[in-house]
Amino acid sequence: MNSSTKVAYYGLFASLAIIMGWVEMMVPIPIPVPGVKVGLANVIIVMAMYFFGGKEALGISLIRIIISGILFSGFSGFLYSVSGAIFSFFVMLIAKDIFKFNIYSVSILGGICHNIGQFVVASLVVKTNLSIYMPILIISGLITGALIGIIAKNCLSYIKR
Repeated sequence: MNSSTKVAYYGLFASLAIIMGWVEMMVPIPIPVPGVKVGLANVIIVMAMYFFGGKEALGISLIRIIISGILFSGFSGFLYSVSGAIFSFFVMLIAKDIFKFNIYSVSILGGICHNIGQFVVASLVVKTNLSIYMPILIISGLITGALIGIIAKNCLSYIKR
């Protein structure tokens, strides 16, 4: 793949991640726990991790977080998003590259760690014990991570290198 094609793919992946995040914001989830989301943008990040590699996927993730923060969520949304995304990204990268986990396990770890990262920042910001939410956030991270892994795996099978 030449450099022009790579740049086009990076832009496409970043755009898709931003759009997926925007779509997710438009569809409310009827769960009364703050922070529970499906994480549709993470489909694109997991795909990028397997299609391009870690460095490129990190760049796409950071671009998505910055642009989405500016356009949709403001500083507080950016703070929660970046904390969850960075923590989950590096856990997924270690699971994929060092421990050789499959895409489903990597995605599940990403979903759980994303919620843990956001939980830590939320606890620091509100300075209150939020531990009652942790079991729900872990379960939701497990479920959404599994769904994201399934979707990413199926989508990757259609992308021709």
